[in-house]
Amino acid sequence: MIAAACALLLAGPATAAAAAAGHACTCAYITNQGSHDVTVIDLDALRVVATVPVGKAPAGVVAASRRGEVFVANAEDHSLSVIDVQRQQVTATFPGGQGTVGLDASADGQRLFVVDWYGAALQVIDSASRQTLARVPLGRAPAGVAALPDGSQAWVAERDDNRVALVDVARAEVVARVPVGEHPFALLLDTARARLYALNVLSDNVSVIDTRTHAVIATLPVGKAPYGAALADQGRRLYITNQHDDTVSVYDPDTLRPLQTLTGFGYPEGIAARGAQVVVVNWMDDNVQVLDAASGRLITTLATGRNPRGFGAFIGTSAP
Repeated sequence: MIAAACALLLAGPATAAAAAAGHACTCAYITNQGSHDVTVIDLDALRVVATVPVGKAPAGVVAASRRGEVFVANAEDHSLSVIDVQRQQVTATFPGGQGTVGLDASADGQRLFVVDWYGAALQVIDSASRQTLARVPLGRAPAGVAALPDGSQAWVAERDDNRVALVDVARAEVVARVPVGEHPFALLLDTARARLYALNVLSDNVSVIDTRTHAVIATLPVGKAPYGAALADQGRRLYITNQHDDTVSVYDPDTLRPLQTLTGFGYPEGIAARGAQVVVVNWMDDNVQVLDAASGRLITTLATGRNPRGFGAFIGTSAP
């Protein structure tokens, strides 16, 4: 299986994209900051099906499956690349601000939320026209973003201010702020429980926020430098990557009690879940590990490009 994945990577982007064209796929789109491309992994076949060149130093990513597109934030190009999920090719590139980091999209894919790190703002963009609907000033070094499914509001991590902000799109302003731990970076919205999880890189914990009262209701200790989070196993498990520990913490999101600490990763960063699978992105090892969602057991390891990040909801679905 690994040999097949490597063969596709070595075949080059044109050959790999041709092999993927017309192929129905639930795929992981892994941004590779070091090789300036995106590795596309078929999660049913567990193999690499394409390598897509994008802009410089891609990190943030979000799959908007209902639009049949994946949006990629190119940090050094200050741009966004749009990948067509049927052809596995870039179909458009447009400006993304002074330092695009976090990305998210509404459930219907019509609104794209773009965090501008150096510009200290959240941009809300119409996905079809690429026109800016709102640009909302934020605090210092905004990073991760988590949009409500209907696209009416979005939470943003104001990293250097140690808080998260709630942005209302129609009003184009911040309507609430919640102090959290030190340097929140990634955010995960749990709509079923009306919660937001804020991953605090310097205090090595996760702030659990009640999205109805805008209050922190719990703080979960994890490993060093938590980077990404995902709900898996039909929402019964909360997975959190810990960069500097090479571990993944697993919590019960109902009781907020720790279940497991998984080892054997290489500077894990991005993480996303789909059905019975959890996909963990390893920056140092240039690969992803696919885990069984219920047990945390390793299923397989697949090679990516250099320095993969996968910061965002990187799993998307296409139909031929």
